[in-house]
Amino acid sequence: MSVTPPPAPAAPDAAQLDAAQPADQGVTAPAGFEAAGVAVGLKSTGKPDVAVVVNRGPLKVAAAVFTSNRAKANPILWSQQVIADGVAEAIVLNSGGANCFTGSFGFQTTHQTAERAAELLGVGPGDILVCSTGLIGSGDETFRAKVLDGTAQAIAALSPDSGPDAAHAIMTTDTVAKTVTIHGDGWTIGAMAKGAGMLAPGLATMLVVITTDAVLTAAQADAHLRAATRVSFDRLDSDGCMSTNDQVTLLVSGASGVTPDAAAFGAALTEVCTALAVKLQGDAEGASHDITIEVVNAASEDDAVEVGRSVARNNLFKAAIFGNDPNWGRVLAAIGTTHAAFDPYEVDVTFNGVRLCSAGAPDRPREEVDLTPRATSVVIDLKAGDAAATIFTNDLTHDYVHENSAYSS
Repeated sequence: MSVTPPPAPAAPDAAQLDAAQPADQGVTAPAGFEAAGVAVGLKSTGKPDVAVVVNRGPLKVAAAVFTSNRAKANPILWSQQVIADGVAEAIVLNSGGANCFTGSFGFQTTHQTAERAAELLGVGPGDILVCSTGLIGSGDETFRAKVLDGTAQAIAALSPDSGPDAAHAIMTTDTVAKTVTIHGDGWTIGAMAKGAGMLAPGLATMLVVITTDAVLTAAQADAHLRAATRVSFDRLDSDGCMSTNDQVTLLVSGASGVTPDAAAFGAALTEVCTALAVKLQGDAEGASHDITIEVVNAASEDDAVEVGRSVARNNLFKAAIFGNDPNWGRVLAAIGTTHAAFDPYEVDVTFNGVRLCSAGAPDRPREEVDLTPRATSVVIDLKAGDAAATIFTNDLTHDYVHENSAYSS
């Protein structure tokens, strides 16, 4: 099984790096899919802002997972109904407006988007998924007209080579398009994602479309997707803020004619989701450190997740990392607020390969830890069992505060 994701950006000039890389086809890498991305003025930058991905079959199987936020955007409410029968013909996505808390007008806009796509594709609107991303509370007649026009333009531009265009069209504050392709034994998985802020469990603030030409039933697709997101997107906790528009969709064309080994396909899908989660982490708004928190020897996986998340959401810890300070005391203070089974006075904490805390007491000098690289590793050994989990987060920076204070201006 070979992996062909584009190189992940490592620094602030990621936009230039992204432009210099050969395009990964992403969602159009598997057979049976076409896509497009067009610009209709939803973004003030004039960049692409409406994308369509169409499954040409022969299978039209689909599965999706959605934000667990009770406050759900209109496209989420629509797509939850569409996906109920495990069938979808296409997905329409727009950036530049979340279409959330826009009243009945907003839901009608989503419905009309599905109807416009269905009419042009010759299918039923109940088989069209819809996604939106952007500023909450924005949406008017101009927004609706642009989305509907963009849907028509994108469908007219559909191509099996336009996966990269679709990936660029769903970007908001992202600095790079995020795509991944994995080739299995006679089948392929392709994917695209957007997300750079409000990254928290319940998926993270992101739109993800995954495609495969493997042969799967709706039940198999749903089970594989939930298993993969559980250990990837649901472990991404950049800023502790949960979005209203999160959706991860898996579309299955079956065009390869190959029924994959279940374990092999599940592992590949998890690899795709994890790779995208890491790309989302690496492009988080204003971040200067990508922090991987590995909790080991926990009494249960749930305990490991709870402990890791308590550190990922601790602003004192995140501020310390921004200041290149390996403050392990803040780690112990954070994990002490959890209900996990462990003795705080037996815990070891390691930063970037240097164990600074052993059995709840100082070990190596802090000066031995170099936190200047962007990649930062924290290992927490609870010494309470044999379970483990990894949480992905970022530091808390001046740039993050500035970008989010000026987001709607």
